[in-house]
Amino acid sequence: MVLRAGRLLPHGLGDFLFQLALWFGFILAYQVARGLADRGPLEAFENGRLVIDAERSLHTLVEADLQRVVTESSGPLLAAVNWTYWLAQFVVLGLALLWIYIRHNEVFPRVRNWVLGTNMVALIGYVLLPTAPPRFFPEDGFVDTLAQSGAVNHGSGFIELASNPYAAMPSIHAADALIIGFAMAMLVRARWARVAWTLWPSWVWFTVMATGNHFWLDVAAGVGVAALAATMLAWIEGREAEDRLSTALSRSRRCS
Repeated sequence: MVLRAGRLLPHGLGDFLFQLALWFGFILAYQVARGLADRGPLEAFENGRLVIDAERSLHTLVEADLQRVVTESSGPLLAAVNWTYWLAQFVVLGLALLWIYIRHNEVFPRVRNWVLGTNMVALIGYVLLPTAPPRFFPEDGFVDTLAQSGAVNHGSGFIELASNPYAAMPSIHAADALIIGFAMAMLVRARWARVAWTLWPSWVWFTVMATGNHFWLDVAAGVGVAALAATMLAWIEGREAEDRLSTALSRSRRCS
């Protein structure tokens, strides 16, 4: 059975286990960062208040109104945003990466590096700028839709242990949805699938605000972090290409 599974994998079982080790390593780093960020809840609430004040000064504090529309609408919409919030970051992201690894392995390293690079930059932000999410400010009209109507919430068992309550800025949900939506839209063949994956980031951005887990400034910061990580990776790849070209030219001169 193990041999059969290994034959289905592009580079065998060993490479697949290596990829899993990379992700578990990231999870460990995340937990360390979570511990550091959790030491300053007062700072996180102060930063959350700064985000609210900034959006209010720009006349763009719209998240509470958005939540009101969702909570007063039909049950299916509320259930959809709640479950999207939980599934987007791990289930959808994980299955999409697995599909890319098996079906389009030639581009998998680039997508993987983009996701990991984005998450590592975001971790730095969580440590340096812990920020409480909107759901921690009910006095401003925000609600925690997951706690009120979801079967699963931030206080549920393993989720409470693994999640970072002060990781609102930047929104890694927003960043990862952008990356995986862009990658999948470029790789899938069916037109309906391309449309669905193109719309995926926007739906996730709507979801994280509708559930009270992020401000729109958090979403914008997440998009910015993804763009920064992409720029850094492109620069690194460019330098590596230049080094390979320089090495090839040097060898050519020595041979001639």
